[in-house]
Amino acid sequence: MKSKEPEPKILVFSTNSISDPGIDLAGGAHLHYSTAVQVIPLPCSSGVKPSWIVHALQQGFDGVFIAGCGGDCAFLSDCTPRTSAVIKKAQDMMKENGISPKRLKMSGICSVCADNFVGHMNNFQNELRKLEADENKQD
Repeated sequence: MKSKEPEPKILVFSTNSISDPGIDLAGGAHLHYSTAVQVIPLPCSSGVKPSWIVHALQQGFDGVFIAGCGGDCAFLSDCTPRTSAVIKKAQDMMKENGISPKRLKMSGICSVCADNFVGHMNNFQNELRKLEADENKQD
């Protein structure tokens, strides 16, 4: 029996040449992950703006996931430290806006990481459900 509760909505920022093919592979292989996951492809994970993350959460997304380029970035040799700085700035902005930093996750997703991506989405949705329950208890 399906729960009547809506599934947590996750916005994924993925990279065109690294993580997006892995995410497409998950769909092509008919691996199950929620339709509440929406993906926006970008050239490089370090190009995500912290304000985009906060805006997405303020506009109704329950979580944001950055599918990082990692060491395979075609654009920047220092992509990982740059993306980490984006995450840190976004978490600071989230705290300033009363949003739990646990609503933001990042992991490297490669072009053949379909199972890995699906696992991350399912785990993140479960974490968001628990976070929502904990936040409701505090109210």
